Amino acid sequence: MIQRFAPSPTGPLHLGHAFSALLAFRAARAARGTFLLRIEDIDQARSRPEWEAAIFDDLAWLGLSWPRPVMRQSDRLPVYRAALDRLSALGLLYPCRCRRRDIAAALAAPQEGAQGLRAGPDGPVYPGTCRGRPMAEAGPEDALRLDMGAALAHLGPARLARLAVLETGPAHGGRHPLSPAHLLEGVGDVVLARRDFGTSYHLAVVVDDAAQGVTHVTRGEDLFDASVLHLLLQALLELPHPVWHHHGLIRDAAGRRLAKRDDARALYRFRDEGASPADICRMVGLAA
Repeated sequence: MIQRFAPSPTGPLHLGHAFSALLAFRAARAARGTFLLRIEDIDQARSRPEWEAAIFDDLAWLGLSWPRPVMRQSDRLPVYRAALDRLSALGLLYPCRCRRRDIAAALAAPQEGAQGLRAGPDGPVYPGTCRGRPMAEAGPEDALRLDMGAALAHLGPARLARLAVLETGPAHGGRHPLSPAHLLEGVGDVVLARRDFGTSYHLAVVVDDAAQGVTHVTRGEDLFDASVLHLLLQALLELPHPVWHHHGLIRDAAGRRLAKRDDARALYRFRDEGASPADICRMVGLAA
């Protein structure tokens, strides 16, 4: 078993991060496997060295350990470009010039009907405004989108029928076959390379998991809906498929999931107030 914890150094780790990291670390240790730390810093505008250093400090304080040096996404842009080139060579990408306001306007148009109500892993399902633009037109201001219809046609019905998300989490445990209809209507033509990043979370995470030999992915249940997209990308790129475990989210007193923008439950605050690692375990519902 190879588990990983992959935070972004854009703010402090909070109780939800601690829960996810502890679950992954303990699962790997119980299986006599490996726990990896990966730094997902493709958002260079928001990533900070001090937050990365804090990640290392917080996890070490919790008692976690991992092999070094760690993988950083900012070092791997050529690898992501190679994956994009492969998908492009298959005819599965197209450049998109739409901004968020353009997408919102298109979805609000009467002819879009109910599609405007559909939400995918990245928000409203893209209406396909730029679909059909050739990659030869791609410029520095364009994002690159996956042509979902072309991707499904490339894999074909027989192969699609064999693909399923293997989930061990408490809310979604079991085998979830891919649904072409859901991928078309509920996921759509997602962005695989943002104009300011050179890649996207969805592309980078599947490429990195494969490169590190990750066999089991432990993460929050808010990412469960993205697992079908990740499985599809793994199939398109001929990458191995991990087992997923989407755990429940740690929420505040009002029932809201924790976010970095509100550091009231940041680990460093608990540390400064004298909490111990055992206290953190109890706060997130784990045995010390």
